[in-house]
Amino acid sequence: MIDDVCLIVPAYNPDEKLFLEFLDKATQKFSNIIVINDGSDEEHIKTFQKISEQHSQIKFMKHNVNLGKGRALKTAFNFYLNEYPDCIGIVQADCDGQHDINDVVQCAETLRDNKECLILGVRDFSSEDIPRKSKYGNNITKLVFRLFIGIKISDTQTGLRAVGNDLLRQFMSTKGERYEYETNILIECKEKNIEIKEVPIKTIYIDKNQTSKFNPIKDSLMIYKLFGKYIFSSLSAFVIDIILFSVFIKIFTNINFDDKTKILLATILARIISSLYNFKINAKIVFKNMTKSSYIKYATLVLIQMFVSAFGVTYISRLIGIDLTWIKVVVDMVIFMVNFVVQREVVFKKK
Repeated sequence: MIDDVCLIVPAYNPDEKLFLEFLDKATQKFSNIIVINDGSDEEHIKTFQKISEQHSQIKFMKHNVNLGKGRALKTAFNFYLNEYPDCIGIVQADCDGQHDINDVVQCAETLRDNKECLILGVRDFSSEDIPRKSKYGNNITKLVFRLFIGIKISDTQTGLRAVGNDLLRQFMSTKGERYEYETNILIECKEKNIEIKEVPIKTIYIDKNQTSKFNPIKDSLMIYKLFGKYIFSSLSAFVIDIILFSVFIKIFTNINFDDKTKILLATILARIISSLYNFKINAKIVFKNMTKSSYIKYATLVLIQMFVSAFGVTYISRLIGIDLTWIKVVVDMVIFMVNFVVQREVVFKKK
């Protein structure tokens, strides 16, 4: 019996049979269990009442209305931190029958030696039996995470996680009220250099995942809008840079500068102005890390990309006789992707 890790189960209109079966098994493995009813309707209240009658060791909490999974978890986390001082952390599991109790136990046991890590119970999505919305949704989110966040995660949508007390206190202030909360936690792990440890678990889908409350359209949009800040800064700076470059090219053309000179000068002036804007946004909003070394690294990066852009545009313009602005758009789009990774992993990387 596990008595140093508390099991937390958020539930909203759960399937009675699956929920009862899971908690029956859970009470045989965990001494401490918290179930949070996130505003289930009257029809499903009977399920919670039945569980309460059968398992007195389970602590029940309730939201009067549905506030979302993120808020339900925070409510349970707060109660746990106040009422379970002898536990080292929590393991959270979904109520829809998709988590084998032995996998839940494995995550809890893994936590004991990894209290500074976020433990994820990850599923194998390579099987042909996986429902399409789950397979494609996870694969797309994995790709987005790797490109924009810089972390490789096998299962971005897993609801089986284990967290130690110190990390749990940090995650209490993480933004998000619904499914985006769990995504925000993954992003925060990258920003704060928190290690993510994966534990392989069984892949269980019942009735092609019909019991899941995850809406592949609505909730995916809520998740993907989180990445907006990561591209807004660079794209807006890119637009500013292109506009200024075009303006300066016209000015220097009227002064009768040769092509090489006007491209170089226009690139330098446009990049200085757009880079000052880009640095402030990235340091304060995107990567949230501004140090003295960041200024030096960023300035070095700007100088390198500035000359790469200038000479790239000059070289290509000699090969292709089209408008210089359009050539610059293509060249800087390539630089934009490389630049983002360098800023994330070098310039603004937290120690």
